[in-house]
Amino acid sequence: MELPLVCVVLSGCTVDEMLKDAALATAAGADLVEVRLDRLWAREVETEDTEEEVDSRRPTRKEIEYVGQPLESVDLDIALSSFKQGIELPVIITCRPERQGGHYPGDESSRIDVLRVAIESEVSWIDLEVDIASPDRESLIESASGKTQVIASHHSEERPPPADEIVDEIKEYANYGDMVKICYPISGAEGALRIFEAAWELKDSEVNMAIMGIGSGGDWARIHAPILNQKMAYSTMEVGWHLSHSGKINVSDLSTAWKLLGYSS
Repeated sequence: MELPLVCVVLSGCTVDEMLKDAALATAAGADLVEVRLDRLWAREVETEDTEEEVDSRRPTRKEIEYVGQPLESVDLDIALSSFKQGIELPVIITCRPERQGGHYPGDESSRIDVLRVAIESEVSWIDLEVDIASPDRESLIESASGKTQVIASHHSEERPPPADEIVDEIKEYANYGDMVKICYPISGAEGALRIFEAAWELKDSEVNMAIMGIGSGGDWARIHAPILNQKMAYSTMEVGWHLSHSGKINVSDLSTAWKLLGYSS
């Protein structure tokens, strides 16, 4: 069984923090890492401790909010050069707009310029949202051709529709890049099962995909990514009980799960 590529989404809001996380991801056996450029324009602020009502024995965890920073606060060329020199693994560059839960503070035109500069740096992968205007997306794909693989991504604000609609959506987006990444907010078994069912229906297709949920049960598709024939499984270097509630999974825990389930030796 061919295992999916394991991608660690780097934590932190500075170049140094991301480089440190990349080193840990490399040591943990990740295949590649995702650099969220938009987080360079944000700073983490801890809010009040959250109370766990179900089990008071669990440790409380501070919630993190992101505070935007001025556009001119980031030197993009220096940042990209630092990532290129300091990360051993292949890199996915993402610059998520606010409309899809990101932190980039500029307008769409300047964000497209950021993505173009990232492609020109010859990064391994570039993440392009499917709702980018067609002329811009086509221009970026042309720039990427032959040197940078394209992820066509969609982070929905709505809960997953029935599985057949998810399948149709993924097939449509398959023409937008080398891989489709789609993510839905979920809150339990129904949404998780819809995502799993859609991935199962597509497992024998030629579509390269990474489909997942954010919320309780969102890690199901990641844990079973090998039998779902997913191209990539996203993970994190974060640890803690909170991960299962957000649908994330630590990279070492993902590897352990695959071994226990017989997906890898």
